[in-house]
Amino acid sequence: MNTIQTVVLYIFLFVGIYFQTFILGTYFINRRKIRARTKIHDSLEHTHEYPSVTIIVPCYNEEKTVGKTIESLLALEYPVGKLYISAVDDGSQDNTWNVIQRYQKQYPTIVTAHRKENGGKYTALNFAIAHATTDIVGCLDADSFVEANALKKMIPYFEDWKTPIGTRQHMTVAVTPAMKIYRPQTLAQALQRVEYLIGIFIRKVQALISAIYVTPGPFSLFRRDLFSHVGFFRHAHNTEDMEMAFRIQSKNLHIENAHEATVYTTGPATFKKLYAQRVRWTSGFLLNLRDYHWILLRPRYGNMALFTAPLGLALIFGAVISIAFLIYRFGVTLWHWYLRFHTIGFSFSPWHWNWFFISTPAYLVLTLLIYILMIGMVVEAHALARERSRFSVSVLLYFLIFPLIAPLWLLVSVYNALRSRTPSWQRERAVHVTARTRTPTARS
Repeated sequence: MNTIQTVVLYIFLFVGIYFQTFILGTYFINRRKIRARTKIHDSLEHTHEYPSVTIIVPCYNEEKTVGKTIESLLALEYPVGKLYISAVDDGSQDNTWNVIQRYQKQYPTIVTAHRKENGGKYTALNFAIAHATTDIVGCLDADSFVEANALKKMIPYFEDWKTPIGTRQHMTVAVTPAMKIYRPQTLAQALQRVEYLIGIFIRKVQALISAIYVTPGPFSLFRRDLFSHVGFFRHAHNTEDMEMAFRIQSKNLHIENAHEATVYTTGPATFKKLYAQRVRWTSGFLLNLRDYHWILLRPRYGNMALFTAPLGLALIFGAVISIAFLIYRFGVTLWHWYLRFHTIGFSFSPWHWNWFFISTPAYLVLTLLIYILMIGMVVEAHALARERSRFSVSVLLYFLIFPLIAPLWLLVSVYNALRSRTPSWQRERAVHVTARTRTPTARS
């Protein structure tokens, strides 16, 4: 192994170990605080003053799933007269408009249906925000649905929702939920289930240090006056939820996470669709980071600038460089095999196992340590997400398969970022709910 390759490999391993150690350490230090705050929020359920809330459901060709989404919102446990649903048909070409109109007719005091020309998800969100009059606005993608108590679990995190934005720094202006994959039907979805559970754990820790980098479409909530303070959603390389989080963090405002509020989504059912989705996500992260490069490593912009963004960048490029070296080494090995075969022809040498000749370089030990730390994260993630089972076959498959396929979209994403190329959103249109879902009973 040459010197440059050795240096790059150990830097990448160090970054990975540092990230996992930091996440686990921060969580354990704050675990009692997390549990105590959860109990306080639970005790406030019947005494808390609830703000009015509008949940926006942006729709584009979602006739098969938008009904289940709206019904889950209608089943939310929230004071009557304080919850409203704004369904926006963004120029659908199927029966979506008729579906959401039926709910408006059935629940005229709760559901409002809007129709506009197709302009993209961010324009649908902005349209509904401009028409909203409530204290809080949120978004729920039309292929997702929420547990009945999710909204009540999230609202207490807006502890100072009546205080004007700008009064002090690190004021909570947005709250994200715990996202889970609902009843995975395919191997790709089973792997995503494990990944999303780990994501719940990581996002909770990021909230503790004010370093969340995305406000996901499935049920993120915002103070409505935030948008008059920082502006509305933007196209942002088809990742408007990331760009909004970057913008919030750049204003020294705070994004919270309600790990006890669950929203279910259906991930891509095939690896091809998963690949398309992750290329968009990772490309969007890199392109948004390029747009906000001025916050990097500047203490005044908090841990988003000092921890999440640079570490994410280091992990992506470290993985890409490592893959490049592996490809190089594989090519060199093939070339040596070719030269040997061309020189002496085919020869077979019997191989005998001998423990004495087992190589134990430091990088193998460090790689093993990374997997051990990852297992620790999986265990704590299951506990935090209140999952009954701690381990399953999908966890083992996640460790075996994801490291092999993730470099594919990382390589393409870096290429897209270098060329300033935004991946197409249309490639993911088929990622809707195809499995049977159990929908809560709608309230009247």
